[in-house]
Amino acid sequence: MAASPAPGGAPTRVVIENCAVATVDAHDTEYASGHVVVAGNRIESVGPGAAPEGLTNVVRRVDGTGHLLTPGLVNTHHHFYQWLTRGLAQDANLFDWLVALYPTWSRIDEDMVYAAARGSLAMMVRGGVTTAMDHHYVFPRGAGDLLGAEIRAAREMGVRFSPTRGSMDRGKSAGGLPPDFAVETTEAALLATEEAIDTHHDAGFDSMLRVGVAPCSPFSVSTELLREAAALARRKGVRLHTHGSETVEEEQFCKELFGMGPTDYFESTGWLGEDVWMAHCVHMNDTDIEAFARTGTGVAHCPSSNARLAAGTARVPDMLKAGVPVGLGVDGTASNESGELHTELRNALLVHRLAGGEGALNVRQALRLGTHGGARVLGRADETGSLEPGKLADLVLWKLDGLGHSTIADPVAALVLGAAAPVTLSLINGKPVVEDSRLVTADEDTIARDARREARRLARIARRLG
Repeated sequence: MAASPAPGGAPTRVVIENCAVATVDAHDTEYASGHVVVAGNRIESVGPGAAPEGLTNVVRRVDGTGHLLTPGLVNTHHHFYQWLTRGLAQDANLFDWLVALYPTWSRIDEDMVYAAARGSLAMMVRGGVTTAMDHHYVFPRGAGDLLGAEIRAAREMGVRFSPTRGSMDRGKSAGGLPPDFAVETTEAALLATEEAIDTHHDAGFDSMLRVGVAPCSPFSVSTELLREAAALARRKGVRLHTHGSETVEEEQFCKELFGMGPTDYFESTGWLGEDVWMAHCVHMNDTDIEAFARTGTGVAHCPSSNARLAAGTARVPDMLKAGVPVGLGVDGTASNESGELHTELRNALLVHRLAGGEGALNVRQALRLGTHGGARVLGRADETGSLEPGKLADLVLWKLDGLGHSTIADPVAALVLGAAAPVTLSLINGKPVVEDSRLVTADEDTIARDARREARRLARIARRLG
């Protein structure tokens, strides 16, 4: 039951109590047994023990015994359309993977993107994501309203959404990777991006939809598009996103084409700043990290995708020590087939301990990456990412008294180190979207069936057209 206004205009309340609480606030405050009260779409109170006495308009009380309550997870990098091409190019590095899949991706249309967005969103939301992000940059001519399709999918599912209008204007004939028929002109990309902002962006505190500007990458975008996109975003007051320093090949590409490494190139085009975040950032030296810290540029860390494509291990512990904003990303599900963010908490910790030893990352740092860190990267840390009075009611109640977790005494360790924990309840904007590990805003079986149909249709079209 949603926390909607009661007669007379007072907000109704949802009370969750008797659970462990990890607030992920500035002090990492935790309660072994605590409560959260939600009033309307805001968190009203958080604290130890039972909820305050005498609360009015309580429409639901949840006994959280055996559970951990955390902020909702925040995904900072994704490509929803790739839900239709999972499991392909299984043994390729990034460039070979892109070359293999671009011809198929370039045949997508509106119905395909809608089905893929529903699949991507459903998988994340069922696993505790409350704020989703997508980077869509493939816009074949005549394909329909692709950005609108994923916005519609997110709205129907009740997800807080940060889509970015991506773009590519450097096709194969100009030295880029995508086929020429998959790219736009610079002017068309900028016009479409501005139209997307004007049509969809909501800058309000309670916003369910924030649009960003996101040229794809240095090897698929002209310098002019990067510069003009940055100017457009700042004129409109929205955030900027792109891929950066993902592979050794990208670094070589930038040095050969621009005479400098990716970070220096981005800085020369206006692409460092507190309103910018980049995906991956695997191959960064000390100077690069210092530049990100100095400018407040954020990083979307995608450990599973980086491993799947053998891109390398990002220096996340060093970034955190330097003060770089870092969040977690699923990345596209053609390079992270699970499509889940809660598994990235564990994978981030394991990957960095392999690279840097047992002290590289701990379980609470991993949880912070997936919650407050992600909110900071998306520019929404004042609104979500931690359990604090006045913040938006985006929260997840994880079941930890079952077979997979019951013998782990530390609930945060159980969530991060244990098996993927079931979600008993997830609220977004104060409204339930998951109950007992099932979506309540959409039918999972229908989503799976529709996505499979569209994946097969895309494969047939790609085979026919070559």
